[in-house]
Amino acid sequence: MKNIIEFKNISKTFKSKNSEVHALKNISLSVQKGDIFGVIGFSGAGKSTLVRMINALEKPTSGSVIVNDENVLELRGENLRGFRKNIGMIFQHFNLLESRTVFQNIAIPLELEHWPKSKITARVNQLLKFVELDEKANFFPNELSGGQKQRVGIARALTLNPEILLCDEATSALDPRTTDSILELLQRINKDLNVTIIMITHQMNVIQKVCNKVAVLEKGELVESGNVIDVFGNPQKETTKGFIRTVINDQLPESVKTYLRDYDKPQKVVRLRFDGKNADNPIMSLAIKETGVNISILYGTVTELEGKVVGFQTVQITGEEKQLTAAETFFKEHNVPAVEVKL
Repeated sequence: MKNIIEFKNISKTFKSKNSEVHALKNISLSVQKGDIFGVIGFSGAGKSTLVRMINALEKPTSGSVIVNDENVLELRGENLRGFRKNIGMIFQHFNLLESRTVFQNIAIPLELEHWPKSKITARVNQLLKFVELDEKANFFPNELSGGQKQRVGIARALTLNPEILLCDEATSALDPRTTDSILELLQRINKDLNVTIIMITHQMNVIQKVCNKVAVLEKGELVESGNVIDVFGNPQKETTKGFIRTVINDQLPESVKTYLRDYDKPQKVVRLRFDGKNADNPIMSLAIKETGVNISILYGTVTELEGKVVGFQTVQITGEEKQLTAAETFFKEHNVPAVEVKL
């Protein structure tokens, strides 16, 4: 799949009289067409600064941003304005005009483009139906719930048929049920309208539910990135592990860890991942039968990632050293990722 967005060696420094803040440090990252790409990190990690470079709301101190084969930093005037029309953006606090109705808020980008009234009416009505607000056209923002306001913001961002949609903490002001409904709408936009979506968030459950790729930022640095299923299955950095534990708690109780540390015979403690490729096979029974090891399940959980049901099981494998090695080989041959658990 073609890269639609590329960050190449991006650094950003904010300077004041007495100090410098290194907001981004040498970040390289690519987003493919059709991705729902999550960018996660704590406040101050540099998420918004990075993503706002896609439409040149921020400019890097060094490095380049390539969008649809165009160097964003080289765009000026009319070319930049035309480029930005292909990128929609939604925000945490909706940014609606309180004096305008739902219909009128959605129509703003079309009015600025001097569309004929008849075409504006047709396009706005089409979008109202798509975001399921066709009965709210003449309501004002103060008559809407938070989720409905965000739907208006989404409809407005889609008016000019953008190829890319930037979502800056779009669900962080919403309750869990409303968050789910907005995430479902964004998935529909991605699939039905073929829009590439960039999700800025500090909520790992948002990444879990809708994203297929993720980048983890910490203090301006890219600490980890990849397919969601791989990052969740084998996180490398403590920051990533901390985020993942908010949705998948795979921590063993301390009493179990103590037992495993004191175990004086050969053992391996690993976390196995089961997904659509291997979920139908009785893998552990086969491993026991073919290698002669014993396998005890210590912890298990099931979740959904990238639209697939994925299971994680933390197990203790015991036996002779050669049997443990054979079991490790067995899991590799059967495409079951096995990650050693540190005690």
